[in-house]
Amino acid sequence: MHFTTPQRPRRALLALAAASGLSALVAPALAQDFPQRPVRIITPFPVGSGPEGVARLLADKLSRAWGKSVLVENRPGGNGFVAIDAFKRGANDGHDLIQLDNVHLTAYPHLMKKLPYDPVKDFEPVLPLFKAYFMVATAKTSPYRDFKDLLADAKARPGQLNYGSWSVGNPVHLGSARLAAATGVDMTHVIFKETTQLYTSVANGDLSFALGSSGSTGPLYRAGKIKYLAVAAPKRLAAFPDVPTLAEAGGPKDLEVSGWTTLALPPGLPRPLVERLRRDLQKVLAEPDMLEKFTAFGYEPFQMQGTFDQYISAESKTMAEVIRATRASLD
Repeated sequence: MHFTTPQRPRRALLALAAASGLSALVAPALAQDFPQRPVRIITPFPVGSGPEGVARLLADKLSRAWGKSVLVENRPGGNGFVAIDAFKRGANDGHDLIQLDNVHLTAYPHLMKKLPYDPVKDFEPVLPLFKAYFMVATAKTSPYRDFKDLLADAKARPGQLNYGSWSVGNPVHLGSARLAAATGVDMTHVIFKETTQLYTSVANGDLSFALGSSGSTGPLYRAGKIKYLAVAAPKRLAAFPDVPTLAEAGGPKDLEVSGWTTLALPPGLPRPLVERLRRDLQKVLAEPDMLEKFTAFGYEPFQMQGTFDQYISAESKTMAEVIRATRASLD
């Protein structure tokens, strides 16, 4: 038996199939035919940021694989809530996806009593895209030759050194707060609206330092505007072998600061469709030129044990502990 209903919305088709007991036949067919029109990836990250660059790389690859346009729509601002609202009001049949980072799924639930979304019920995380370890970045013209110089200055002038991030509770803010606590120094947190403003302020010397992925700070680094004092990672990054880890640079031995992003679908879509997208993403992410570009960004392939849901749950518990310790709040 063959079903052809090109004008009927997918949700209606699935409901009809379920009512007639034929969903097991129709759902795989829908997954095989996906996508039927252009796909939109909504991202909360501004143009030029590292995660947004990854979204555009994926969009290009998926466009070629699917034979349909995949567009990236930037909706920065509002702690990512602007993008999330656009996603929730968008197509719920798989043609609208959203790029989220670990903060949206694991930190904000502990930073706010009332979120404009439910991190469990409103999203179907498909696959983690990458892991980004954060560099300690400062202006090229700063007096700090290495991380020990920065630390010594912070101890000599309590509260006078400042670091930046783009909101309360993001990995850069929490990581910087953990760094200050681990080294026993007092520093001031300055919030910027966008990542581009943040790292431009670092380059101009308006900030003492900021943590940042090489994807977001790379253009300024390559332009000779900033320098890296250390990376908050367990080992040196392949793209920056001359940048020492925090432990090597005289900082905390076990402090790692990283972020990751994922593409998410609306909840409740047929499993064959979700698995189809997961397989396609896995294939694209494993292509040699993608791996080369990730290395150039300073990003690492995402590795984990167990399922992605289990990983998210475990990180959420860790974030809750960090947020309690730093007393961070968005309320």
